[in-house]
Amino acid sequence: MGAMNTLFVKNGWLPDIGLVNVAVTNGLITAIGAVLSPPTDGSPCLDAAGMLLAPGLVNGHTHAAMTLFRGFGDDMPLMEWLRQRIWPAEARLSEEDVYWGTKLACLEMIRSGTCCFQDMYWHYNGVVRAVTEMGLRAGVGAVLIDVAGVEQAVACKKLAEQMFEESHDYPDRLRYTLAPHAIYTVSEETLRWIADFSDRHDLPVHIHLSETRHEVEQCLQQHGMRPAYYLDRLGLLTSRMLLAHGVYLDDGELDLIGQRGATLVTNPVSNLKLAVGAVFPYQKASDRGIPIAIGTDGAASNNSLDLFQEVKTLALIQKHAMNDPTTLPAAAAWEIVTGSRAPLATTQAAVTHRATLAVGQPADFLLLRHQEIEVSPNHQLLSNLVYAASGHIVDSVVVNGRVLMHQRRIDGAEEIRLEACARAALLSRSVQ
Repeated sequence: MGAMNTLFVKNGWLPDIGLVNVAVTNGLITAIGAVLSPPTDGSPCLDAAGMLLAPGLVNGHTHAAMTLFRGFGDDMPLMEWLRQRIWPAEARLSEEDVYWGTKLACLEMIRSGTCCFQDMYWHYNGVVRAVTEMGLRAGVGAVLIDVAGVEQAVACKKLAEQMFEESHDYPDRLRYTLAPHAIYTVSEETLRWIADFSDRHDLPVHIHLSETRHEVEQCLQQHGMRPAYYLDRLGLLTSRMLLAHGVYLDDGELDLIGQRGATLVTNPVSNLKLAVGAVFPYQKASDRGIPIAIGTDGAASNNSLDLFQEVKTLALIQKHAMNDPTTLPAAAAWEIVTGSRAPLATTQAAVTHRATLAVGQPADFLLLRHQEIEVSPNHQLLSNLVYAASGHIVDSVVVNGRVLMHQRRIDGAEEIRLEACARAALLSRSVQ
């Protein structure tokens, strides 16, 4: 057996407890207490200097490498934007482009407190390399699309099988995920194959669903049923499924999703920016006990990966939609953004996640500057975190017991930024 990996954090602040120390061994929190003694064997020690110890945030749906397209054709109608800007540029993406774009996304997520994200994008191996190096936890989605016909369907299945075999060599932080793009870009036959493959290998499935009214109308025309019923008919609607967006789900579909145990991932900023025309039915989903996560979507349609901004928008838009300021209070919003309401989105569904730190949890946590001007005074901590904070209050990030950022410094950050920007400029010029 190899040597144990340890980390000791001293002088962190926990609400209702005060200053505490935290011991980490092999990626897990093993002790929390005021009287814990620091190690004497030279193990790494991090001084929290009285900052708030908080769980890491979880981004339940994004396309990380789309940082390359941040601001690339904003304020355009959705289909015009896709056809004239995004799709032509994506057709020119290389694995190296995706690698650097994903590293840029990881930088941004680390700086704003995200410890885990669920990704869905092209050039899977480039994503894997980037996330492995950057140290985050991720569900890495193998995109499946077969609108081009049978030949494309055969190729994408073969690639999915190959990537699954390769995934056995990945770090435990990475989880292989099947990512059919949507019900309108993947054939019924391939969706059935995905359902079977997921069942045989116990793999999560990550898909866009009911993001627009047109998608629902098309499904009714082609299949005689709404999208959630269609997925259920194909055997896909299970507790292994992440459903991104879910804006146009009706009551019957929500009942079915609740019965099947699937997870809904709402993306409020992207939905607002793309003007999808409706608001995610949070209260109805919550009343049914449906697991709920939050995502940023890609930086091309947000344009930020800052979950502090995202969760504020989620809470505010739900209050507005329900005409009720008590809807989605700060404590519930914090549970959602920390992954406590959606274990599947955390990549470690077997672990009980909470909206605070606890012994036995993965050592994924933040040091937050909770006494900054923007979050002062501290009448109610969670209200400050949800309604006032931004990612700039994040001082340090630990994932799986490894310090990824301290005092807002990340090794190699400027190199990543410059390389990603250079590649983005070339892609932009290629579609002018």
